[in-house]
Formats: sequence, C-alpha cells, structure tokens
Amino acid sequence: MKIQVTKKILTGILTISTASVILAILLITGYMHRYYSDLAETELENSGDLIASAVEYIGDEYLDNTDLSEFRVTWIDSSGNVLFDSEEDASKLENHADRSEVIEAMEKGRGKSSRYSSTHMRTTINYAIKLSDGSIIRVSDDHVSYLARLASILDKILLMLLAAAALAVAAALLVARHIVRPINNIDLDHPDEHKSYKELAPLLSRLRAQNGRVNRQIRDLRRSQEQFVLITESMNEGLIIADNKSVMLACNSAAWKLMGSEKPADNASIFSLDRSEKFRRCIQDAMGGKRSECIISTPQGERQIMASPAKSVNIVNGIVVIIMDVTEKQELEVMRREFTSNVSHELKTPLTTIYGISDMLANGMVKQEDVQSFGGNIRSEADRLITLINDIVSLSKLDEDSIPRRDVDMDLYELAEEIIKRLRPNSEPRGITASLSGEHVVFRGNSTVIDEIIYNLCDNAIKYNKEGGSYSVEIKKLPRKAVIKVSDTGVGIPAKHIDRIFERFYRVDKSRSRKVKGTGLGLSIVKHGVLYHNGTVRAESKENSGTVFTVELPLRTI
Repeated sequence: MKIQVTKKILTGILTISTASVILAILLITGYMHRYYSDLAETELENSGDLIASAVEYIGDEYLDNTDLSEFRVTWIDSSGNVLFDSEEDASKLENHADRSEVIEAMEKGRGKSSRYSSTHMRTTINYAIKLSDGSIIRVSDDHVSYLARLASILDKILLMLLAAAALAVAAALLVARHIVRPINNIDLDHPDEHKSYKELAPLLSRLRAQNGRVNRQIRDLRRSQEQFVLITESMNEGLIIADNKSVMLACNSAAWKLMGSEKPADNASIFSLDRSEKFRRCIQDAMGGKRSECIISTPQGERQIMASPAKSVNIVNGIVVIIMDVTEKQELEVMRREFTSNVSHELKTPLTTIYGISDMLANGMVKQEDVQSFGGNIRSEADRLITLINDIVSLSKLDEDSIPRRDVDMDLYELAEEIIKRLRPNSEPRGITASLSGEHVVFRGNSTVIDEIIYNLCDNAIKYNKEGGSYSVEIKKLPRKAVIKVSDTGVGIPAKHIDRIFERFYRVDKSRSRKVKGTGLGLSIVKHGVLYHNGTVRAESKENSGTVFTVELPLRTI
C-alpha cells in the first residue's frame, strides 16, 4: 500500500513538475520572442523613418557618408531598380519591383514584410518607405526565430528540467511520507476518523462497523468452538472428524484414549491412531462414500468403529467417526450365549430323564416293584427342574430390580442359625460340621433375598467341602456395615477362576460339578442379591485349602 501510494505521488508530482517547467519555458520563450520581435520592428521602423528623412533632405551623400552596418539599407527607384545597397553592389542586384514590401510602399507609402529562412533559422524583416520623388528606402534586419532561441538555450532547459525533476522527486518523497503517515498510523482494530483525513472518514466508519461484525462473529465462533470442545470432551465415546485426505480436523480425548494411542499432533492422519487392516478398511470405505462399521481389538479392550461419510452433492468432503467401548457388551454377549447354552443344557438334562422314565412307565417296561423307585427319580428330577426355574426367575427379578421393596428388620445371627439347622440334612450324611460365631446384628432389607444369600453360601460350603470337613458362619458389625463371612475347609478355588465364579452356570471343575447337585446359579444369586442391597461380596481361596466368602452390607443410619 505504502509503496504504491508513494510511487503514484512521485510519478504525479514529477509529471506535473516537468510539464509545468516545459510549459513555462515555452510560454516565456514565446513571450520574449514576441516582445523582442515587436521591439525590433519598432526600432527598424524608427531607423527607417530617420534614414528616409535624411535621404529626402540630404540625398545620396547621406548614404555614402553614414555607417549603416547596423541595418541593411537599400534605395530603390520607382521602377524597382536598386540605386544603393549597404551590403551588396547595387548594379548586381535584380529588380525589386516585385517585392511585397516595395509594392505595398508604392501603393500606401509604407510597406512591411518578413521572410523566414529554415536553413539559418532566422527571420528577415523588411520595412519600406516611399520618398517624395517616388523612390523607396528599404531597411532590413535579421531576427533570430523562435526555434533558434529555443535551441540556443536548450542546455539551460535541460539543466532546469533535471533540477525540476530532482526537486520533484524530493518533494514527492516528502509529500508522500507526509500523506501516507496518517494512513499507516490508523489503528485498524479501533479506527478513529477524527485522527485521520476527513476524506477517509466514511471508509474508517465502515471499517469500524466491519470490525464490530467480525469481532462478534469471532466471539460467536470461539464460543461455539468452546462449546463443541466441552461437549465432545464430556463424551465417553470417541469422536473424530477428518477431511477427505484423512487429516483429523477434530479429535476428542476419548478417541485416542479408547484406541490406546498417544495424543495425536495437529493435522495428524487418522491412521496414526490405529494401523490395523480392519480399521484402515473401515475408514477407507467411509471415504469412498459408504457407511462402515467394524469391531477391533486393542490392549484396552474391544472397540466398535462407526465411520460415516460427510457428503455434499455426491462429493465426500470428509468423514465422521464414532468410537465406542464395547468390551462389556462383547463380554455380555459371550455370557448370554453361554447362559443360553447352559440353561438349555440344564433344562434338557432333567427333562430328558423325566421323559425317558415316563416313556418306560407308559410302555409298561418297568417292573411293578421298580415303579416306586422310578417315580422317586421323576420327582427328584422334577424338583431339580423346579429349583432351576425358581433360581432363574429369582435371578431375573434381581437383574430387573423388580423385587418389591418390602424391607424388614431382621437379626442376621438368628437367620444364619436357622439356615444352618435347615441344611443339617445335607451336611450330616457327609460328616460336615457347622459353627456360628459373632454377634446379633439387626439389618433392614429384603428377608427373602438375604436368606438366599446366606443359604447359597452355606450350601456351597457343604457341596464343595471334604468328607468330614467343616464350615463356619461369622456375623459381625463394623462401623456403618454388617459383615457375613462364610468359611469352609473344602477343595478351594484355583486363582485363575476366582474372577469368574459369580458368573451364571460357571463351573470350576465341570467333571466334579456333574456329581454335585445344584443349578450353577447360586453364586450369581448371591452377587445380585448383595448388589440389590448396595453391598459387596468377595472370595478368597487357595486350592485344597478352603474358601472364604465375605459379604458386606451397608447399615442404614437414622
């Protein structure tokens, strides 16, 4: 901006100065030429009148005896013959009767003419006066022409032009700086028309208004960006927005954390988060305009990738990628399939037995004395089936939190004592003894669910105990919680299975489990029953050294 303005000012001033100097020289030279021409003509006329008067009174003696070197004087008779010439031999000169000034003098008494010589760049001025005897006195003088005068001062003109150009350049630089300085000093963020040229006031006013709009738009954009970052950063899901060249335009922290990657650099490629073939193919499909999904495995777990193209008139401008942690979902899916398989197996086994025995009875294939035994088997399998169904129903209710909240106060010590008595028919045949210790703790909760928790823990302590072993139940009260601890001297649980024993139908030793009556849902009911009361349950065990289950239930404060 500054260079262009200075250049224009410099060019303008230089042009104007040069033109002004040339015009002034031409005008002055023309005026001086005209002035001196008029002065020369006047002087020539005066000299001619003086010489004519002298010749009129004195005769040719005046011409012979007078110094006429200043002008050329010619005396011409009435016929046009030259009688005298101050510069040439009169006898050698041609007749002058056809000269315009002579003709005019013959007719009017006085005559003038001028002739220009391009060779000598001079103008000859002739002035003729008619004497009383009809002869003509002509006075001539050479006058320097206008072009000759210009040529004579050409060197001075050039010097003047150079001087004018130098002054113009200096003046232009000073003027340009003076003009541009206020413009350069304008505060574009806060333009003030009172501190600049009056002519710039409309521009500065519009600039100030434009700045206001731009500042508002920037504030709105920054606020929108902050809201976008705040929203995306609060998401548990990963969000990535990338252009059509796979460069990430936005990436929240959940995205790179879920992918187990480091925080990506600015303008990093989306493929820097994961270089697996599944991920690459999913992203490339989206960039090709096709919505794509895939599940990839990372050290942190299973991740579901959903990539959708962002199109404009069938042109893919970028992609939007959502990353979700589906580890638990995948595990639940596996558990669901296992649960379905286990339920089918557990239901099928007693039903197959019942059907087989019933078929034998219906076809008369059973002896009369064996009918009672076969009937007992049917009842036993039916009891097993009913127990399984009841456990599944109880577990479903606990899952759905659909058990009515009919909480009552109960003494955990007394409840444990009653359950131990109830389980004696199961423990005494195997020589397993039970003991109860601790204190009376009043807990408010669902008595049915608490009963199932203690019953299943004690029942497991009997089922998986050694012949002649023992188990103990301890009830105690800690600050703000009640503790139920069931310990046994049984076969124990290998460490690798501890984390899975609360899963439905999970069996540590499947071959042994076939010999042990049960549905495989006892510990799942324990876990969900404890969660129903906002408590915790944990198991500690060593193989062949027994197991300890500890249940902690929060006590309500009044």
